[in-house]
Amino acid sequence: MEAHVELEALTKDGKSITCEFHNTPFFDDDAVFSGFLSLVQDVTARKGLELQLRQAQKMEAVGRLAGGIAHDFNNLLSVVLSHSDLALEDLKAEDPLRADLEEIRGAGTRAAALTRQLLMFSRQQVIEPRVLDLNDVLAGVDKMVRRLIGEDIELTSVPSASLGHVRADRGSIEQVIMNLIVNARDAMPVGGKLTLETANTTLDEEYARAHVGVRPGPYVMLSVTDTGTGMDRTTLARVFEPFFTTKEAGKGTGLGLSTVFGIAQQSGGTVWVYSEPNIGTTFKVYLPRVDEPKDETFVHSTPAALHGSETILLVEDELQVRNVARGILQRLGYTVLDAHPAEAALSLSASHVGPIHLLLSDVVMPKMSGPALAKLLAPERPATRVLFMSGYTDDAAVRHGVIEAEFSYLQKPITQETLSRKVRSVLDAHHGVA
Repeated sequence: MEAHVELEALTKDGKSITCEFHNTPFFDDDAVFSGFLSLVQDVTARKGLELQLRQAQKMEAVGRLAGGIAHDFNNLLSVVLSHSDLALEDLKAEDPLRADLEEIRGAGTRAAALTRQLLMFSRQQVIEPRVLDLNDVLAGVDKMVRRLIGEDIELTSVPSASLGHVRADRGSIEQVIMNLIVNARDAMPVGGKLTLETANTTLDEEYARAHVGVRPGPYVMLSVTDTGTGMDRTTLARVFEPFFTTKEAGKGTGLGLSTVFGIAQQSGGTVWVYSEPNIGTTFKVYLPRVDEPKDETFVHSTPAALHGSETILLVEDELQVRNVARGILQRLGYTVLDAHPAEAALSLSASHVGPIHLLLSDVVMPKMSGPALAKLLAPERPATRVLFMSGYTDDAAVRHGVIEAEFSYLQKPITQETLSRKVRSVLDAHHGVA
C-alpha cells in the first residue's frame, strides 16, 4: 500500500523546502516484505500556489459579503444623512435638538467612510480611471505625507525619471499611498526611515505562475519601505484581511491594507509584501503600464445655484431612498416623476407630455439595471441627461466599478448637498447624453 508523507527539508545551501514522499512497499517472490521504494518530490512551489489560491478564494468570498453589506448600509445611510440634513435645515441655530441631530449626522458620515472602504476592498467602488503619472500623484500628496509622519521619521523619495503611465482613479491611488504611509508610521513608534520609490518593471511568465491572479506584462511599481517592527509569517498571511489588525482596540479598523489590496486589484494590478520582524517591511504596488499620454487635470465645476425647475425621472428600487431623494429635489423646485421598477419608468416616460430633462436612476435594480434603462429610454428622449446613483457596482454594463464614460454617477450614500450639487452640475453640462 502506497503512503504519502510531507516533510520539511533543507537543501545544501540551507534553504527550507517542502518535500512529498511517495513510499511504496515491495515484496519478493515469496511475498516477504523486502523494503520500500521512495520517490521524493519538491512541492514547495505547488504548496505556495495552493495557499495563494485558498487565500484568494477566501478574500473573494469576504469581499462579496462586504460589498453586499456596504450596498445595504449605503441605502440606509442615504436615509439617515438626508433626513438629518433636511431636519437641520428647518431648525434654528439655538434649537436644543440641533446638537443631537448634528451628532447623528456625524456618526452617519463616519459610517459612510467605513462603507467606502468596504467597497474599495471588495472592488465594487465606482471609480473614474484616468491616465496618470504616479510621480505626479506622489508630488501632490508630499506636504500631507510630511505632516503625517512627524519629524522623527526620515522620508526619502526615489522617483523614476522615465516613469510610464497607469490608468487608475487618482483619489483611490492617493488613498493607497496614505494608507501604506500610515501603516509604516505606526510600525516605527520611535522613528526610523521611510522610503517611497517608483519604477518601471516587467512581471514575466515565471512571476505570474508563482502569483495567483497576476498577468505577465509591463507594470509601474510603487513601493513603500519602512525600518519598523516588521511582521512574522502568521501576520503576513492575514495582512490584507478586512478587520484584521495588530493594533490595540480603538487604534485601527483593520481596513487600511485591505483597501490597498482592493484598489490595486480593481485597477488591474497586484500588491506584494515582504517583511521581517525587527527589520522592516516593504509593500510594492504594481499597476499595469499603458502607452498613452496622461490626461489633463480635470476640475469639477461648482454650480452657481442649486435650485431648478426641470423635470426629473427618478428610478430607485429602495422605497425610503426614493422618498428622500424625491423630497430633496422637490424642495429645490424640480418636478419629480418617480417610478419603480424600471419597466414602470419606461411607461411613465411614454405617457408623460413634455420634456424629461434628467433620468436619475439607481445602478443595480431587479430585472433591469439603470444603464439598461438609460439605453432603452435614449431613442425616445435623446436630450435626456443621465445621472446614476450607485451604492456599489455588480452589473455587466458597469463591471469592475467603471461606469461608461458618457454617464455621470453619484456615489451613495446620498446627502442633500451631494445630490443637489450633482443634479445641478449634470443639468448644466453642455453635452447631452444619448
